[in-house]
Amino acid sequence: MRILLALTLAFGLSSFSRADIHDPPSNDYGPTRKLGRGVSNLLFGVAELPTTVAKINQDEGNSAAAGYGVVRGVGRSVLRIQAGVFEILTFPFPVVRWTYYPVLESDTHWIHSGYKEFPPELGNESKYPYVRHY
Repeated sequence: MRILLALTLAFGLSSFSRADIHDPPSNDYGPTRKLGRGVSNLLFGVAELPTTVAKINQDEGNSAAAGYGVVRGVGRSVLRIQAGVFEILTFPFPVVRWTYYPVLESDTHWIHSGYKEFPPELGNESKYPYVRHY
């Protein structure tokens, strides 16, 4: 009798519990990632300047890189640093569309004005399997 009652109680209570066996897409983005992204944007946001100048130089030439590239690089650096400060101050709260997604709009391969989640890497080492073009 006790076993039957215990089984009935266990199955009855288990019907109230809900679980999702799938890993939701927003699981990668949490408060710790947001804090880390904010710190890296704050500390390494100035890496946008040489990266943008080099990209404009490759695409449009030296004179465009010396003028437009520098101005655009400074603007991108300032915006990335501001986003870093904002993400550090608001890291415990889901601010962007009630999630922890990045504040800066994403970089798509056909638009040249988006931002990657983290600042660009300078130097020779990279986690990417391709080589930079010079």
